[in-house]
Amino acid sequence: MFNCDRTPQLQNLMQQVGISSFKALSRAAGVSERQILRLRQGKLEQMRLDVLLKLCHVLQIPLSELVASFLVSSPSPQPPVPSTQEIADLKKEYERSQLQLEQQREILLQEFQQSSLQLLESLLLQWPTAAQKAQENPQLAAVKILPLVQKPLEKLLQAWGLEAIAPVGAELPYNPQLHQLLAGTAQPGEIVKIRYTGYLQGDKLLYRAKVSPIE
Repeated sequence: MFNCDRTPQLQNLMQQVGISSFKALSRAAGVSERQILRLRQGKLEQMRLDVLLKLCHVLQIPLSELVASFLVSSPSPQPPVPSTQEIADLKKEYERSQLQLEQQREILLQEFQQSSLQLLESLLLQWPTAAQKAQENPQLAAVKILPLVQKPLEKLLQAWGLEAIAPVGAELPYNPQLHQLLAGTAQPGEIVKIRYTGYLQGDKLLYRAKVSPIE
C-alpha cells in the first residue's frame, strides 16, 4: 500500500479542539500512539473501526470526513509503454489490414461490374447495331428499338431492388415526400401528372418523381 504523510492534516484537526501533542490525543481518545502513527502514515485501512470512532469523537468530526482526509488510495498503474519493435509490428499489421481491405474492395467492384454487365448484355450487344440502323433510316419507328433498352433496364432495376414510384403519364394525388413540382403549385392530395418517374429502393427514397399540376 502506498503511504503518504498525513501529519499536517491531523495536527490541523488537533489544533481546532485544543490538543497540543500526539501523546495528548492518545490519552484523550484512549488509543495507542501506534494507532495514531498509522493514521499519520496514511494507513487508515489497517485501523479498526472502534479506534477510528474514538478519534472521530475526540476530534469532533464525522467518520466520513476522517476517511476522506486520511484514506490514501494506491496510485493507478501506468500502462506499459510499447517497445519500438512492438510499434513496428503494429504498423505492419495495420498496413497489411489496409492492403487486404483494398484488395477486397477491388474484388467487390469487379463482381459488381460483371453482374451489371450480364444484366445489360443484350443492350450492349444489340444497341450499337440498332443505333446505326436508326441513323441509316430516320423513318425507323422508335417503338421497334425501345425493347432493346427497356427490358435490360427493367432487369437491372429489379436486381438492384429499385422500384419506380409511378409510370410516366400517371395521374395521382400529390405527395410532397415522393413528388417534386416542375412548375406551379399543388396542395397535398391534389391530382398531379407524372412527367419523370422517381425511384425507391426498399424504404429509401432515391429520386422523387417530377410532376406538374393538372389544369
